[in-house]
Amino acid sequence: MTNRYIFALITLAWFAGTANAEEEKSPDWNAQTLTGDWGGTRTNLYSKGIDLEFTHKSDVLANTSGGIKRGAAWMGHTEARIKMDMGKLAGWDATSAYIHFHSDLGSKFNRDYAGTFIGVDNIETAVNTAQFFHAWIQKNFSDDRLSVLAGLYPVDSEFYVTDTSGVFIQPPYGMANDMAQSGQNGPPIFPMGALAVRVKYTSPGKNFYAQYALTDGVPGDPANPYGTHIQLNKGDGSLSVMEFGLTPQESSEPPFGATKPGELVEPEQKVHEEHESFNKTAIGFWHYSASFNDLDPAISQLRSSEGFYFLAERTLMTEKNHPAQGLSGFVRFGTASKDVHQADWTGSLGLRYHGLFEGRDDDITGIAITYNHASDKFRLLNVGTASNQTQMEATYRAQIKSWLALQPTLQFISNPNMKLDTNGNPTLQNVWIIGARAEIAF
Repeated sequence: MTNRYIFALITLAWFAGTANAEEEKSPDWNAQTLTGDWGGTRTNLYSKGIDLEFTHKSDVLANTSGGIKRGAAWMGHTEARIKMDMGKLAGWDATSAYIHFHSDLGSKFNRDYAGTFIGVDNIETAVNTAQFFHAWIQKNFSDDRLSVLAGLYPVDSEFYVTDTSGVFIQPPYGMANDMAQSGQNGPPIFPMGALAVRVKYTSPGKNFYAQYALTDGVPGDPANPYGTHIQLNKGDGSLSVMEFGLTPQESSEPPFGATKPGELVEPEQKVHEEHESFNKTAIGFWHYSASFNDLDPAISQLRSSEGFYFLAERTLMTEKNHPAQGLSGFVRFGTASKDVHQADWTGSLGLRYHGLFEGRDDDITGIAITYNHASDKFRLLNVGTASNQTQMEATYRAQIKSWLALQPTLQFISNPNMKLDTNGNPTLQNVWIIGARAEIAF
């Protein structure tokens, strides 16, 4: 993307941006960030409707057994976010803007060391680059029950999302692999958004919602993975995603993403809330308008790429005297067209405990497992393919300070690349990975 397009996006978001009619208390920047209030500058900007956030994550992972080879590597991910309340900035009630820019550096651990089908780290990207992830405007109607959003947008910020799975470092607990594997250049999920329109309706009691997104069918530029690219080419088609959900208790309003794994901001950052509760059940559907080649090159007939998913998360137990602490869990299942994709269905489930140990009330521990099933056609065409890949993760996120978290992770992946030798044994041995993440809010 050229500089003039970047400037146009920023200008558009600035002048059209979520509005909140109620005055909000300014965050305690000095306590929650490393760099503080900047001499009152942040508080002053916040009172005018401008909220700035800067975060960095550094991951170090080591392959101790199996995969491609043993060894360790570092990966880094830095984000800058601007949230703009145009009700405060310009008197444009019920209108908001959001810009999210990120930079990714470091090694390619999965590519060079682990060799798994769906990856082991949710900040690993194909290339090292910096790009815009979000740049959109939103208008709310009918007492905020209806909203319309337009601009650069990733669907995994609101679709196929379970907040309880956001603590994990492995990728499938953000966007599940059944949908993540789709598209000519992938769907618009981390690290790349696409030009999109999203409409969402929430019932008056916030017990039901319905949302629909229509996005460019080929986000970015497949020929150039560096930087931000917005282009609508002939033949790209579109991606449609629709989701219906039940959320019986009030929850935080998206899409600013404080709890959206697609934006790499985990829900554990809500550690200072007085109460934490999860109760969500949803079904979703996705479909590309363009057609795709069959997995079998001998078949000239083009195929549809589409899928269905189900998700649920629940608070399973809360501590009597600490309602923000307790046990919660999630389950997710999704399908993809068996004639087009390597995996025709995936499933995952997991548990997380907020405040497991006495005196560590803000820490979160979790364990999760994901199963990827290889389609019959893919196995038929690729003799020596395992029927599945399974991966597990156990992690513990320690909130050292309000602005600093350290998170060790232990991972196990069986049949990492789904391939077998002539004797029916995996070509890559099962992988064991240890590592840690450091996260800083500036």
